[in-house]
Amino acid sequence: MQEFQPFAHLTAPNSTLYRQLMHAFVQAKRRFTVHLRPEDVHETVTGTELTAVADSLARLVEWGNLRADPDTSRVTTVEDFHRARFLYQLTERGEAAEQAIAAYDEALGRRGALQAVALSDIAGQLRALLELARQSQPDPAKVHLLLRALVDRFTDLASNAQAFMASLQRTIDLHDADADAFRAYKDRLIDYLERFIRDLVGTGGKITALIGEIEELGVGALLDLTAWREAEDAAPGEAAGVDDPRQVEFERLLPLWRDRWQGVRSWFISEQQHPSQAKLLRSQARAAIPQLLQVVAALNERRAGRSDRSADFRSLAKWFAQAPDETSAHRLWRSAFGLSAARHLTVDSDTLRAREENPVPASTPWAQAPPLEISPRLRKTGSYERRGKPNRVVDRSKQRRYLAALAAREAAETAAARAALVTSRPTRLADLGELDPNTFRLFLTLLGDALAARTPGRRSVETTTSDGSMSIRLTAVDGAGDAAINTPHGVFRGPDHLVEIVDLTATDIEEAVG
Repeated sequence: MQEFQPFAHLTAPNSTLYRQLMHAFVQAKRRFTVHLRPEDVHETVTGTELTAVADSLARLVEWGNLRADPDTSRVTTVEDFHRARFLYQLTERGEAAEQAIAAYDEALGRRGALQAVALSDIAGQLRALLELARQSQPDPAKVHLLLRALVDRFTDLASNAQAFMASLQRTIDLHDADADAFRAYKDRLIDYLERFIRDLVGTGGKITALIGEIEELGVGALLDLTAWREAEDAAPGEAAGVDDPRQVEFERLLPLWRDRWQGVRSWFISEQQHPSQAKLLRSQARAAIPQLLQVVAALNERRAGRSDRSADFRSLAKWFAQAPDETSAHRLWRSAFGLSAARHLTVDSDTLRAREENPVPASTPWAQAPPLEISPRLRKTGSYERRGKPNRVVDRSKQRRYLAALAAREAAETAAARAALVTSRPTRLADLGELDPNTFRLFLTLLGDALAARTPGRRSVETTTSDGSMSIRLTAVDGAGDAAINTPHGVFRGPDHLVEIVDLTATDIEEAVG
């Protein structure tokens, strides 16, 4: 039995030519062309002789990527009949290998995206599904189409977000980028991340509430309708004793649809000891912003001429590779890392000669090894410190004052933002008025923590920030409509709630004074 190797051309010599030939056959099939002659393939390859193309096609036939059929359409003489002429076409194995390679290249080069539009689409599909859940006898076709569209959109959102965060981490780890280009890219990327975080906080809260309402009405019935509609087209099985293949297919599909719904639910709703994927994505996006700033700072330091340790180690590795002998490599090692021999051990020419005549293995214990002479110099002088004027102490009082002033200003801005958000009683979001950028940024953090902590069925939620400085209580209001909060950069809109914000630091200080 012949063993085909449809991926062998990727690692074979002259693999570039093989890839060009296979690409020509893939393009021909897209144009509904089945067979190609060597002359036709040769026209798509530049800089290669026809003989080399014919030999490469023969090798692809041996590996199972192509199939060769006798070409009798151009036979006019007996000599033409005996001369080997073939028509080539893709085999099933060759086509499957090309599809796998294309999928691999696409996944490898995929950057992904944070799709805020997908969040709105998911919310819209959940609203439509909620209306169907309220009906006594919902249309199975509509339920099926909505759930399939919801799963497809959610799968696209999750995979794109995963690819984007992976590519973002590769961007952060890039150290050889041009400083000016990276700074310009950094500004656009940070703005992109901040917009997605705002959309994830606002739309994610709506999605969480919609999922909770659908589950209260009973999502199991909708999943049963969907699984049964797909099972209705089940073909008769070969297993004995199976009267209704639709029931067997239904029992197979129902757990699958339950897992899909659970995946959507866990992506937006946090549970005890298991934060939601949306919350983790929001945390990763927030953490990426200071990491980007650190990369810019490193690029600025490198541009200012400061030492780069990675460049130093690369230069040192090159010196080690260029060392003429082992002795020079040891001397370079001692000079680079300061690992000289012990100061109190004296090793002279006599000692070295004795060791050459009677070598001592490295595994020999100290108690059994030949003794070494110990220099009494340390005992006589008491110190090997370098004599001379000591180094001047650098006065860094100016830098410390600057850092202290910067820390004080940041603390004052944070305290002012906390004071602006603190409410003496439950207040509607619409009554918060206009917020400055610092206060609005703190408000988004509090609102995001509260929405992430809310579970389906709960109208009120109370949570505390990670640093323990503030607490927020968020309560839903029936028929309240939307709230609009003005900021210098635009208007923030969302469902109106009752909010109560407490500054825990001020409470702790009052208790301590009292």
